[in-house]
Amino acid sequence: MKYKIYLSPPHMSGREMKYIEEAFDSNWIAPVGPNIDAFEEELCQYTGSRHALSVSSGTAALHLALLALGVGPEDIVLCQSLTFVATANPIMYVGATPVFIDSESVTWNMCPNALEDAIRHYLSIGKKPKAVIVVHLYGMPAMLREILYLCKKYEIYLIEDAAEALGSEYQGRKAGTFGDIGILSFNGNKIITTSGGGAMLSDNVKYIERARFLATQAREPVLHYEHQTVGYNYRMSNICAGIGRGQLEVVDERVRQRRANFQFYSGHLDKLQEINFQKEPIGVFSNRWLTALKISKSPTYQKSANNILNELNKNRIESRSIWKPMHLQPLYCEHKYFGNNISKELFEKGICLPSGTTLWEADIDYICNIIASNLR
Repeated sequence: MKYKIYLSPPHMSGREMKYIEEAFDSNWIAPVGPNIDAFEEELCQYTGSRHALSVSSGTAALHLALLALGVGPEDIVLCQSLTFVATANPIMYVGATPVFIDSESVTWNMCPNALEDAIRHYLSIGKKPKAVIVVHLYGMPAMLREILYLCKKYEIYLIEDAAEALGSEYQGRKAGTFGDIGILSFNGNKIITTSGGGAMLSDNVKYIERARFLATQAREPVLHYEHQTVGYNYRMSNICAGIGRGQLEVVDERVRQRRANFQFYSGHLDKLQEINFQKEPIGVFSNRWLTALKISKSPTYQKSANNILNELNKNRIESRSIWKPMHLQPLYCEHKYFGNNISKELFEKGICLPSGTTLWEADIDYICNIIASNLR
């Protein structure tokens, strides 16, 4: 391969410059300005959320979400184990205790049965969990009907980590709009980017107002600088919001391209008995941010997922293991975990393939040939 194939590089539309130039021409460079207001409004129009807050990262959005819901020291937060560490770290920021929940084998997201086991356990010892953080892994919506039922039944807040799932849908409704709060990421590798950045979504204006206050250093509404609580420098810049506006104009096209990548991969590799893809249940629409698969053992299986990852890397193809679960991370291995180690198996046997929207079919064909040759 003469050029490197990246996992998920940014893809500029060309429409971003209009909004960036407007920001420069009007001198709106700081983290206030018309692009921010417009971007938040356009996010609401696209997702169907009543309110949105643009911030500096998806991690900041999660931190603010926990604070807006009043999560703090001694609280229990039930968190999906199979995710990036940024899902769990904000729980520690607020002094709460993360408890990790295993995946189910269909969407690879939070297992409702393991979730209820955890809830019942903590209720039995008089420690009702304060919140649940569910993740839509690689853009695939979790089993929201069951998880929403449990959160409502036990009166526990639900936060949706939809960092990877902009454009995904569950029962015809956009991911990130089902919980009390949803968060998005616009990091450089996401389906659209603002360079860095994120957003918080909610139908509850009080959560958004509280988060907006905390994200601007918790400055009181008086003429001088008055502060009564700890705040954060979490607002998105007007420049980055301009990039986001240009990107948001092509988000549906980017989703179609990611889904086309998945169809091309699955069309080539589905015939191999060793390979299983992340499934899309009836009523679910995934943006297929990353095409992810699991290598299963068979009578002819010899090489591990790591062997394939190494072979791809030798050929200048960036790929990744599926996330190492939080309950197996040195940082969190002492924390309580509920489940049957489905997430551990996915980590050991899973691969994320290049899924960018600038991929050529010839690139995917080349990648598939390498994978197939290493399974013979």
